[in-house]
Amino acid sequence: MHRALISALALAAAATPAAADTRFLAYDAADRVTTALTRGVTLEVERGLFGAVAVRRIISTTQRGSARIDMGGPKEARDAIPETANADGARDGQVYTIDGQGDGRGLARALCPGADATYLVIGRVRAVRPLTIHAVGRWTDGQYRHCVQLSYDYRGEWALPPGGSPVRDGDDLPRRPD
Repeated sequence: MHRALISALALAAAATPAAADTRFLAYDAADRVTTALTRGVTLEVERGLFGAVAVRRIISTTQRGSARIDMGGPKEARDAIPETANADGARDGQVYTIDGQGDGRGLARALCPGADATYLVIGRVRAVRPLTIHAVGRWTDGQYRHCVQLSYDYRGEWALPPGGSPVRDGDDLPRRPD
């Protein structure tokens, strides 16, 4: 009996990476502030075995640009969200750190001008549901401050070409022979 259970768990663990599923969910700005800062965004999300969703990248829907974000960040980022802005359950959201390289640097500066580091607290990501993202900055004095709340309406899901994957900025592209 124990061997069967151990075998089943080993098989499930081996299947976990294959069970991950990458999707691209598009959102339109739902208010003036969000429109002024980002217009629309597409989130590259990875859905795990039990439906858990992790955001990997934010892609501008209206302009060329994308920023990698990494899951995890300081608890203080979530705590900086004002109580009045917590109607969407943001304090239960996941904290992400904006990668300071490339377009991530520009996104961080646009959302929290003057901050040393910028974090995103993203509410639960679900298809066909609105999405709220809070930007929180850490300043040189060590304080975390809420910068802006971004509100989005779900637009749709992008399909990938069969057997293909999108080319990301910085990925190696085929080169022309010299």
